Amino acid sequence: MSIKADARQLYLQVIDQLKRDIENGKYKEKEKLPSEFELSKRLGVSRATLREALRLLEEDNVVTRRHGVGTFVNPKPIYSSGIEHLNSVTDMIIRSGKTPGSQYLSTELVEASKDDQKRFLPSQIDTLAKIERVRTADGEPVVYCIDKILKELIPLEKVHNQDSIFQVLEEYGSKHVSYAVTFIEPVGYHETISPVLNCQPDQPLLLLKQMHYTENDEPILYSSNYFRADTFSFYVVRKRI
Repeated sequence: MSIKADARQLYLQVIDQLKRDIENGKYKEKEKLPSEFELSKRLGVSRATLREALRLLEEDNVVTRRHGVGTFVNPKPIYSSGIEHLNSVTDMIIRSGKTPGSQYLSTELVEASKDDQKRFLPSQIDTLAKIERVRTADGEPVVYCIDKILKELIPLEKVHNQDSIFQVLEEYGSKHVSYAVTFIEPVGYHETISPVLNCQPDQPLLLLKQMHYTENDEPILYSSNYFRADTFSFYVVRKRI
């Protein structure tokens, strides 16, 4: 189908057409698209125009291009939300219509690093409770979580009975997480975490580093959560002032 009748720049037309084809099921999730030669011929555009469209679609996480292999349609994220909303991973998975689960890798007391000691000020700490686990959605691994918590707030022998750390903190530590300061980092292939999450070698991760506070500004939980980028999508609402 030629799209040259449209007056807009050709690569924008190609992007819209491919998005429509994916939405309509012509190209399914994880399916390989036709070759650049075949696709450019079908759309009636040059391969240079097609490559620019595919580059932008990859930046938008619609497709993944694998060198020497081809271009593949990415699955739609099961969860998308504004990052200004603080939800537990458990809540995110439930909101996506899936059943949350946890695979515990370790629960232990660890020596607080100098960075940890700064994060938890004004509390003076030398030891933290550390919980490392994989969060699942309908049994599929989607998030790798590393949580560090003030040890007096959480009984390690109880954490396996509850998926949500937020709820454990409320039930046993009488602490309610009110807000968090979050830093987002894109992460490439991680030799330890990516295989656990069943990621392809070229599949990125989103790392959310979060310091959680009570309504009284008391730091109680520091988390490093590695999200599969094909499963979770975050955005920010920015207002003009």
